[in-house]
Amino acid sequence: MRESILWATLGTGFTFLMTTLGASLVFFFKENVKENVQKIFLGFAAGVMIAASVWSLLIPAIEEAEEKGQIGWIPAAGGFILGVLFLLLLDNILPHLHPNTNRTEGVSASWRRTTLLVFAVTLHNIPEGMATGLAFALAAQHHNEPALFTSAFALAIGIGIQNFPEGAAIALPLRQEGMSRGRAFLCGSLSGIVEPIFGIMVTLVAYQIAAYMPWLLSFAAGAMLYVVVEELIPEAHLGEHSHQGTLGVMVGFLVMMILDVALG
Repeated sequence: MRESILWATLGTGFTFLMTTLGASLVFFFKENVKENVQKIFLGFAAGVMIAASVWSLLIPAIEEAEEKGQIGWIPAAGGFILGVLFLLLLDNILPHLHPNTNRTEGVSASWRRTTLLVFAVTLHNIPEGMATGLAFALAAQHHNEPALFTSAFALAIGIGIQNFPEGAAIALPLRQEGMSRGRAFLCGSLSGIVEPIFGIMVTLVAYQIAAYMPWLLSFAAGAMLYVVVEELIPEAHLGEHSHQGTLGVMVGFLVMMILDVALG
């Protein structure tokens, strides 16, 4: 258990660090990220999460279930559905506001616009932390399979890469909203703190109910793909066809696929 928590902490700590580094750009740039660049970043994040959901979560979930003598697709499909429902619930409960819009989602709350913007990105980061934590928990449960560790590292690297522009995407708009650079950086950085929190939480759960690891892996995949379809891809296109957003998705998918296959 101790090893699982250690690896999950290191993996999710890296992704959190990348969010923090991205948020630090608020000290170097005065203007917000240009719309076309923002579309590329959002598309890239979507592509990474799609590939990670398949190669790092769903395929290992099916393989793990079959090793346990189960029918592979049942926990994969069941966990996937539960993950989608979990994010759907959070999406409808947690008050949040996406950049370039003025319509608040979730339950009604009299929070400041800047707080709602931070919560929108925080919602994205929850399944990413779960996915990274579970990947390392699975690797720790199979000491004799080093490929699982390299696959978990690949996932952490992929999510970390897309977290860098994500940190900037929350800190720079907060600065544009009138927040000081220091506070904008802090909020941008802390939007990623849920990754180690949820990563360690699911690792503890996975240790207690190791037999349900296939369900947990596919749960994280469903949660990630919900974010992709509900938030990232629509924002990458912003109501119109966008070659930048589409190419961003393709590049993100390709990068994550190569990382997982080459390192796994």
